[in-house]
Amino acid sequence: MSFAFFFPGQGSQSLNMMSGFDQISCVKDTFVEASDVLGQDLWAMINGTDEAVINSTVNTQPLMLTAGIATYRAYLEAQGKPPSVVAGHSLGEYSALVAAQSLSFEDAIKLVRVRAQLMQEAVPEGIGAMAAILGLDDEAVKAVCVNSAQGEIVEAVNFNAKGQVVIAGNASAVERAMLAAKEAGAKRALPLPVSVPSHCALMKGAAEKLAHALDSITVNKPTICVLHNVDVQSYSDSAAIKDALVRQLYSPVLWTQTVASLADEGVHLSAECGPGKVLAGLTKRITDKMNCQPLVKMDDVHQFISTLQ
Repeated sequence: MSFAFFFPGQGSQSLNMMSGFDQISCVKDTFVEASDVLGQDLWAMINGTDEAVINSTVNTQPLMLTAGIATYRAYLEAQGKPPSVVAGHSLGEYSALVAAQSLSFEDAIKLVRVRAQLMQEAVPEGIGAMAAILGLDDEAVKAVCVNSAQGEIVEAVNFNAKGQVVIAGNASAVERAMLAAKEAGAKRALPLPVSVPSHCALMKGAAEKLAHALDSITVNKPTICVLHNVDVQSYSDSAAIKDALVRQLYSPVLWTQTVASLADEGVHLSAECGPGKVLAGLTKRITDKMNCQPLVKMDDVHQFISTLQ
């Protein structure tokens, strides 16, 4: 049976987000491994009381990568079979590449910390913004962004599901686009609690620096097909994978297309491998041809494995 694993990105983090795996040693070992690389106690961070700490981009990115890989290792340890294809939403693409043995876990942890720092440095806090536009089709959102830019940057950057598009850019331009979207018939326009405007042209400077960081990273041919956010393509060549990661930083996340294309190709079962249920919810909105099971506790992992048998 062909099935997919999806890895969530920023926005799915929460305090105590790995509580469903408290007694699983390989999960804690994964957090220890990442903590040793960064010189921070990531397990204590997610099990603390300060939500602002885990919501800071420089912490969120390594935390979500670690959580995704810890969940995947728990799944494999429980005798789960490797998926046929993997994909990750934005940051989750790095988790997908680790699962596919294209990136080492240690290199990926270092890389996403650098990525987060570069993103934050590229656009100082308060300069950029992101917002979710609900109830408008993709082309209408794109038109709203074009008309609202007024010499600044505002772009449609996450195509998450039908009628659910995220925009990003200069804070004032995003504010104009939110108002224009409501006037155009959007049901809601919600500002997102993020400190950087991901996947828009404001990230091009960060992308150039990320390319230099990737020069020293070994990227292997994936052992599992990895679908990339930027073009819904899979690559086996190291240079092509690195290029996809660089372009991803300033290009839209084509999540709707990713899930729909897999469903059309006969992949009707998937698992969300990491905290939260965001991607499972989006899958329901995108297609009725695919079921996505969130793996937020060990019981979910066992249930998914039994589904495969």
